[in-house]
Amino acid sequence: MAKKKKKDWIKKADIKEGAFTAKAKKKGITSAQLQENVLANPDEYDEKTVKQANLRKTLVGLKKKKKEKK
Repeated sequence: MAKKKKKDWIKKADIKEGAFTAKAKKKGITSAQLQENVLANPDEYDEKTVKQANLRKTLVGLKKKKKEKK
């Protein structure tokens, strides 16, 4: 029997809302552009920023899946 995925994983994550967007605005770009820059060159950014970029990628993907279902 396969384990059921927990849907409340996001609630347990330690997230400061708007932190990634604030970093992007400080650089004068959108959060999507910052995400692409970070994921293309992860060695140029700190670990926290890389994790934030990956989280944004995951959440945007989940939102797209949810819209497709409707």
